[in-house]
Amino acid sequence: MSRTRTPAVSGWFTGEGETFGLLGTRCSSCAAVFFPREDTHCRNPGCPGGDLVEAPLSRRGRIWSYTDSRYRPPSPYVSDPELPWEPYTLIAVELESERIVLLGQAVPGVTVADLAVGMEVEIVPGVLHEDAETTWTTWNWRPTEVQA
Repeated sequence: MSRTRTPAVSGWFTGEGETFGLLGTRCSSCAAVFFPREDTHCRNPGCPGGDLVEAPLSRRGRIWSYTDSRYRPPSPYVSDPELPWEPYTLIAVELESERIVLLGQAVPGVTVADLAVGMEVEIVPGVLHEDAETTWTTWNWRPTEVQA
């Protein structure tokens, strides 16, 4: 039986493989970009107000900062308390054209020892959690030197 692939957060990303990407919103008045998506009003305090339109975000950026997570986070993070905790690497990525920094997990197998500030990374589909019926999908950051 195959699992149903379901986004962990609906509307935050779209596509598969080379078409996979994050979706933000852009203000039509001041051009500010928001992620997670903003659907009600522009958060730029200097903006006179404008319509918010869906905006695909850049697929590549540069590492702004990184760290590892060596503890089991509290709920609502999903993890099986019966299994040993597996540390993972978090990366803050600067998207130059959007002028924002986004946080996400590194692809499995990439550790802090593999990373450096300024290194180029790209967004790829990832898996947050799997159960018997569902694969909960998310995004991961992969150094561009690392091949799938």
